[in-house]
Amino acid sequence: MSTSPPAASDGQPQHHHPHDRPDDRPDDRPDDWPHDWPGLSEPLPQPHGEPWRNRFALAPLTNTQSHPDGTLSDDERRWLVARGTGGFGLVMTAAAYVAPAGQAWGGQLGIASDDHLPGLARLAEELRATGTTSSVQLHHGGRRSDPRLSGRPNQCPWDDPEKDAVAMTTGEVEAMVEDFVAAAVRAERAGFDGVQLHGAHGYLLGQFLDARHNDRTDRYGGDLEGRMRPLLEVVQGVRAATGPGFQLGVRLTPEGNGISLQEGVETARRLLDSDLLDHLDMSLWDVTMRPRTGADGLLIEHFARLPRRRTALGVAGGVTSAADAAWCRGQGADFVTVGTGAILHHDFAARALGDPDFRVRERPVSREELRAESVGEAFLDYLAAGWDDLVA
Repeated sequence: MSTSPPAASDGQPQHHHPHDRPDDRPDDRPDDWPHDWPGLSEPLPQPHGEPWRNRFALAPLTNTQSHPDGTLSDDERRWLVARGTGGFGLVMTAAAYVAPAGQAWGGQLGIASDDHLPGLARLAEELRATGTTSSVQLHHGGRRSDPRLSGRPNQCPWDDPEKDAVAMTTGEVEAMVEDFVAAAVRAERAGFDGVQLHGAHGYLLGQFLDARHNDRTDRYGGDLEGRMRPLLEVVQGVRAATGPGFQLGVRLTPEGNGISLQEGVETARRLLDSDLLDHLDMSLWDVTMRPRTGADGLLIEHFARLPRRRTALGVAGGVTSAADAAWCRGQGADFVTVGTGAILHHDFAARALGDPDFRVRERPVSREELRAESVGEAFLDYLAAGWDDLVA
């Protein structure tokens, strides 16, 4: 059976896109520029539940550290709890599959059955003791699942012979929505503060958004409203099935994977306007990227200018210094999601809040240095095999 995850992870993948860094990135900020001017240390209010203690979130990084049956390992628990003690306002698990057919790689965390509850409950309790807000990222691989792991055919919105996937029936889409809702209820039972729905990077919820391929003739395809419907039904279902203090977020891709920038912005706008979400996290690959289509400005600008009512907007991609994080806040993001920086420093958040000149150590770094940051052996092997110039 395959144990290799897809090359790109949920934080800072090794696929780098050409882009121009803007001249106003804060590397040349004046000496008297107040480090916390953008309010990185300020608590982030949430419509549901308690505020996050600050504006730093841990990216939901694929790390292959869980047991083959999806139960939590001690390495995975240590990795996450260390980021809680390291000062992050939100600590997010790696993508956790909500149904066996959705498992996409070996060592993936599961939240598909009550068998996964004991380890998740222990993790939630230990994270709470650190003072962080805790969340599980809910995920289904769809056409990017691994049937050798699940023993089930791949599911997809459309027929995809290349992935041995057959288009899901309307009933199967409805069952998928229920799988996400049930997983969120399970996370709440385990003691987590919330969940994030993985609608990015071409996984199942994002596959429905793919205008190139999703030509379904039922209510889950066709125009953007139909293609958004599975995600919106999951959002509505989770909100209805969980308590008033339970937090709900979504991660989206701004463009690519069959999503145009125009439709990416419109999807984000509708979610922000729904008043159902606590946060929306835009996975930008690099926060300074310009749109691939040649549209004006930076990707971050197209989303940061959207009205948000009560929902917080976050951005992820290439944040490796205190100045990077402050620049994102200055661009209008409510919080900053950190991937590579959190691998290199379990206490990236605390360091960035305490030192305006903090930036991550030079790469590559030794396995010993990463072990000291609570990076487990399976995660080390994954990083060494798939990420550019990270592990010496």
